[in-house]
Amino acid sequence: MAYGHRFATHTDSEVILHLFEEQGIECIKLLRGMFAFVIWDTATKTLYGARDRFGIKPLYYTRQGGAFIYASEAKAILEHPAVVRAVDEDSLQHYFTFQFVPDPATLFKGIRRLPPAHYFSLRDGQLSLNKYWQLEFRPENKPASYFVEGTEHLLTEAVRMHMMSEVPRGAFLSGGVDSSVIVALLRKMGDLSTYSVGYAEAKYDELPEARYTAHALATDHHEVRVSAEDMWKALPDIIWHMDEPVADPAACALYFVAKRASQDITVVLSGEGADEVFGGYGIYREPGEVRKFARFPSPMRALLASIGRMLPEGVKGKDYLRRASTPLAERYFGNALIFSEAQKDRLLALRANRRLLPTDITRPYFEQAKELDDIAQMQYLDFNTWLAGDILVKADRMTMAHSLELRVPFLDHHLVEFAATIPPELKVNGNMTKYVLRQAALNWLPPEVAKRPKRGFPVPTREWIKRDWQARFAETLKRSSISHYVNTNYAQEMLAEHIAGKSDHSRRLWTILVFQLWHRLYIET
Repeated sequence: MAYGHRFATHTDSEVILHLFEEQGIECIKLLRGMFAFVIWDTATKTLYGARDRFGIKPLYYTRQGGAFIYASEAKAILEHPAVVRAVDEDSLQHYFTFQFVPDPATLFKGIRRLPPAHYFSLRDGQLSLNKYWQLEFRPENKPASYFVEGTEHLLTEAVRMHMMSEVPRGAFLSGGVDSSVIVALLRKMGDLSTYSVGYAEAKYDELPEARYTAHALATDHHEVRVSAEDMWKALPDIIWHMDEPVADPAACALYFVAKRASQDITVVLSGEGADEVFGGYGIYREPGEVRKFARFPSPMRALLASIGRMLPEGVKGKDYLRRASTPLAERYFGNALIFSEAQKDRLLALRANRRLLPTDITRPYFEQAKELDDIAQMQYLDFNTWLAGDILVKADRMTMAHSLELRVPFLDHHLVEFAATIPPELKVNGNMTKYVLRQAALNWLPPEVAKRPKRGFPVPTREWIKRDWQARFAETLKRSSISHYVNTNYAQEMLAEHIAGKSDHSRRLWTILVFQLWHRLYIET
């Protein structure tokens, strides 16, 4: 009002329009939280599009038939008559490594994603992409108390800002510390409904732990239990809402808990991002585990590496020797490595024409982070690939499938920039990941909750493929329409081995199934 602006609506989107009038496209640097928007600047005849710093919200675009087409969903772009539905074969190779397609490519030929923390400008037919924010890891030599107190303050502020809403709101609650912290802080600010998902298979079921936390925090708690039959029936709808294939079974868990929550609330808060921000993945313990190997003299390391290569698959110690004798940039591709290169050679017919490697994606990020410690390098890669390509895609799409707005306080950029100053020994301390966050959580949660190990929405696909889905899975592979991309005979071999209990191929089989259903829904239809 002080600048003379008059608002015609009560929507938060109009704030961006008036801010753009004052600042131009530089206004995005003043925004906090999630957004993806496009603005036509009538003064300069320029089209601008921008995406938030972490890629919480999507923005797709393509240039076809002389038109520049953009949308928040790829399926909308496919409706344009100039767009041909086709698979990007390069992206398909990366999909079978990472279980998603890393930015800026998509699995749709010719369609791109605007990367996180970027904006585009289109003027006189010239398209340019610009990065407006960069996460920098700068570990500081300060006591643990400094980082714990800073986390307490910034996380409390982030939750307070994210809870602003004129509609009913609640929170997802798993058995882990991330969602429990969000719930604890929300509960301090008022009454709260919480929602959890589980299964009959006990070792995958987080409902008892979530129920314990909900009782300790006195929330209005709701649970949904999913069966193998529920999951199989919902799969086409889940994949349709994803836009692109993301072969993370946890997406299905989110689909069902979001469906239940949408019966009561319109806005939900969740714990996505905490693992990338505070160092929460179990794999982040690896640098400490392999450090002992590095102390051996070079000849001994070479000998042990050679022994490791000769050991049969599955023999104890082989995987450790492989990891310990391989440089980080050559062994770490993120939280998921679905098919090895040898397996992809058997799986993908198209590789004979053009063979791409996962390091084509990861090498530039390791190069940018080469001066950092190993844990920070892993975090940097995950921030730029796994977070935007998997974690946030499934969270956004599965909640929006039920008209539920998801908010992620851990990805407030002020909190993230502060956490990037935490030194490695306060991310992984001994065997404890997310050390700083867990210490802060002791102020809000019972110790047994704050120190719980990570589980992360586990889904019993291993048992379901073997016990409940084997006939339908085999039939789906048998009548596959993707045989010109995927060697379905190899897939059937893996299924037979999995059912017989010879190998656990559940993640690989799931990745093939998701691609096949996606192809049927988006390319064939």
